[in-house]
Amino acid sequence: MTTPLGRRIAARIAAEGPIALDAYMAACLFDPEGGYYTTLPVFGGAGDFITAPEISQMFGELIGLALGQVWRDQGAPGRITLAELGPGRGVLMADLWRAAGKVAGFQAAADLWLIEASPRLAAIQAERLAHAAPRFATDAAALPEGPLYLIANEFFDALPVRQFLRTPEGWAETVVGLGPDGALQPGRVPVAAGLPRAIARRTATTPPGTVLEHCPAAPAIMAEIAGRIARHGGAAIVIDYGGWDGQGDTLQAIARHRPTDPFAAPGTADLTAHVDFAPLAAAARAAGAEASGPVAQGAFLGRLGIGLRAEVLARGLAGAALAAHRAATARLTDPSEMGTLFKVLAIHPRGTPPPPGLTPDDAAEEGPPA
Repeated sequence: MTTPLGRRIAARIAAEGPIALDAYMAACLFDPEGGYYTTLPVFGGAGDFITAPEISQMFGELIGLALGQVWRDQGAPGRITLAELGPGRGVLMADLWRAAGKVAGFQAAADLWLIEASPRLAAIQAERLAHAAPRFATDAAALPEGPLYLIANEFFDALPVRQFLRTPEGWAETVVGLGPDGALQPGRVPVAAGLPRAIARRTATTPPGTVLEHCPAAPAIMAEIAGRIARHGGAAIVIDYGGWDGQGDTLQAIARHRPTDPFAAPGTADLTAHVDFAPLAAAARAAGAEASGPVAQGAFLGRLGIGLRAEVLARGLAGAALAAHRAATARLTDPSEMGTLFKVLAIHPRGTPPPPGLTPDDAAEEGPPA
């Protein structure tokens, strides 16, 4: 099966030659006319995947209370930016905003900003969060200077990645080209212009056969966020699946809640890769902030009190509703579900404790800048 976007990508490759994996991912996800996020209803049961906020209100509520506590601990500044990267359908921010309203003065101090590249999703967010008068931008660089309290849940995994394989002859990069039948297919070409710095620093420990992935956009986005936090205060909580200095081919495509071929029907499936938290932490530190974590999502939510919150919500439920609530709690926290695959990284000013849910012992490993 092909798509109009697939035919356009194939025509580009026929004219210019194979394209790097990150360029292919960017077209599939964000093309204005055929991109996945710009044209399809991707979230929830009727979409292709369900994120943590869609599973249970507890997720956003606990994060809202955590950010509210950071705001109080930092002296309750009178004008702050509350922001979310990639807000989806606005469910997380709606729950976060409601819970943070329990912290006296927080909502009155907060200007809400949503960073969203999809006009279609931005319209959904504007309607759901109209009561909070959100402002919109397509880039974190547009956020105002001042104290910043930010959440990014399953944002970085959707950023395009480059992919490199160490062969006995040297390094090769994954590209997308055309097969004999004209279909899109991955291949590899020798690296001629040198490796990205984040990859080059790891070459001494990578034997032949090792695949390393690099997200070109992630460090710059983190630097924008961390720079504001370093200069003015605040905190950022980043939640995603991945690890530290990860290895392997983690590119995946999901459509209708099932894995599918990333190259079969461009623009109809969600393309993601596991997040490497090491360059994010390095970029935050280079910008003058501190990084804590990553810690497992289950442990993070447990420290925030999800067990107690789940008990409170369960009191008014019975039968199928109670069973669904318990299943949702387990899905967020159980090691066999999202509890360990998803990790939490926190960015905060140097010399301050990390946000609730993390501890000083969770300080991220030191490493060279990305």
